[in-house]
Amino acid sequence: MYVGTLSFDLLLGDVRSLKEKRSIVRPIVAELQRKFAVSAAEVGDQDLHRRAEIGLAVVSGETGHLTDVLDRCERMIAARPEVELLSVRRRLHGDED
Repeated sequence: MYVGTLSFDLLLGDVRSLKEKRSIVRPIVAELQRKFAVSAAEVGDQDLHRRAEIGLAVVSGETGHLTDVLDRCERMIAARPEVELLSVRRRLHGDED
């Protein structure tokens, strides 16, 4: 069994309130969950208007499948015009960890 995680540090566009921020972040999290069957949530910077941290995790029996899903999630976030992807942290965990 292998577990992969991604943590995205995002800069949001012209956002002036936490309500506007939620209207951007929630659809991104929902799309990740729906399209890729991953666990995803906003995990940091909840009190900042223009910054967001989204984390996701996926479990797989094969590292190839795991890497493919993580790559597709990263490409989806990078392609979103309403956010700027500042950094991505990727971790892979195996049975031995």
